[in-house]
Amino acid sequence: MSSKDLVIYYLDRIASIDQDGIGLNSILEINPDSIFIAESLDYERRVKGSRGPLHGIPVLLKDNIETADSMHTSAGTLALENNISSKDAFIVERLRKAGAVILGKTNMTELANGMASDMWAGYSSRGGQVLNPYSDDPTLFVGGSSSGSAVAVAANFTVLSVGTETDASILSPAIQNSVVGIKPTVGLVSRSGIIPFTYSQDTAGPFARTVTDAAILLETLIGVDPDDAATHKSIDRSEIDYSNCLDKLGLKGARIGVFRDASDEFYHSEEYHDSLFLQAINNLNDQEANIIDNIEIPSFNREWKMGVGLYELKHSLDNYLSKLPPQAPVHSISQLIQFNKEIEERALKYGQNKLEQREEFQNTLRNPEYLKAKIEDLYFSQDKGIDYTLNKYNLDAILFPSYVGSTICAKAGYPSIAVPVGYMESGRPFGVTFVGTAYSEETLIKIAYAFEQTTKSRKVPKINNVETL
Repeated sequence: MSSKDLVIYYLDRIASIDQDGIGLNSILEINPDSIFIAESLDYERRVKGSRGPLHGIPVLLKDNIETADSMHTSAGTLALENNISSKDAFIVERLRKAGAVILGKTNMTELANGMASDMWAGYSSRGGQVLNPYSDDPTLFVGGSSSGSAVAVAANFTVLSVGTETDASILSPAIQNSVVGIKPTVGLVSRSGIIPFTYSQDTAGPFARTVTDAAILLETLIGVDPDDAATHKSIDRSEIDYSNCLDKLGLKGARIGVFRDASDEFYHSEEYHDSLFLQAINNLNDQEANIIDNIEIPSFNREWKMGVGLYELKHSLDNYLSKLPPQAPVHSISQLIQFNKEIEERALKYGQNKLEQREEFQNTLRNPEYLKAKIEDLYFSQDKGIDYTLNKYNLDAILFPSYVGSTICAKAGYPSIAVPVGYMESGRPFGVTFVGTAYSEETLIKIAYAFEQTTKSRKVPKINNVETL
């Protein structure tokens, strides 16, 4: 199969299933040059050979990742639906250099869930509601703000996709849609050219149907970016070959701590399934992992302050909007709020109370509430959180049911990987998350790959029975 054949295959599936038929609505925009790009990469392969494993491979991007082409970057907002960037995001440059075909942009929760408290996950005023491919129930939770990227991979509208996470926006949709999602250490992957929501926690990361594919995409995305200070601490990690971590025996002797102290609300929710979690633990045991059960994370159930997210979103989003071209309809959060009010019927299905809350904050990061919250977040998530537990029990990784560890992991800026485990009686997917300390991606990929090879639990959604080209 040529790259052109593959792109046409996916465009047909998108037309037949995502935008028609079942209508999963995961795709927000298609790159009109994708077939031309595929043809040129096919020719290059014949004449010069392959650039590497991503040569000619279609990749979808979340709609807050900038591309300097014919596509728009809007973060799901109507105000930015005509916003065309003048420069590729750093990670898009990396993908193009590797020979990937940027197939299009995926739908997302508007402003990465920074719009309204009642907004349903996967909804944007520009793109509508993303649906879960594992159920006919349109109300089944589709996961955090990168839902379109996860659904597009799950439903086989692309080989790979890129999402972003502040807190659970990669892990949650990966779990809910039975795909692999990697949330990297903050600073491993550049954030420049991505519409920002926080400085402390934002990162891009891969979605794929297998750990292998996710690892290949991750090693393409990483690199030191002069425009992102967080990546400068990754200077000796920019050429890691994660393929070396794909070891079927990777669990043998690995010390895995099992966390069971989430809230009662979670354990009684539809997102938890006790027998599937027990099955995951048994699978680890079968592969001769050393299981340390009922581990303690001292700060896990503390009441995390909201100061960091509140102040950083105000500052970062205002800064981004202020740099838009003069012809853009908005250049601040205040103008965005007013713009939405003027087209209320189209833009404010769920309101905009989160935006309005942030409008009241001063556009400065010197506020003592913010500074203290930032310091506390790092201390309690790292020193009295993940690192404390890893050191106390001498662990390689921590196992969480579903994505319940996302907040402490996000506050710490630490990596995690979500992997499918199985399906509930209703058909709803269930998965687990492996978490480690900063820059432990190699260990987590090794563990996740061995776990995946043991379980082979992922099933394709029934929509794949739809006849396409």
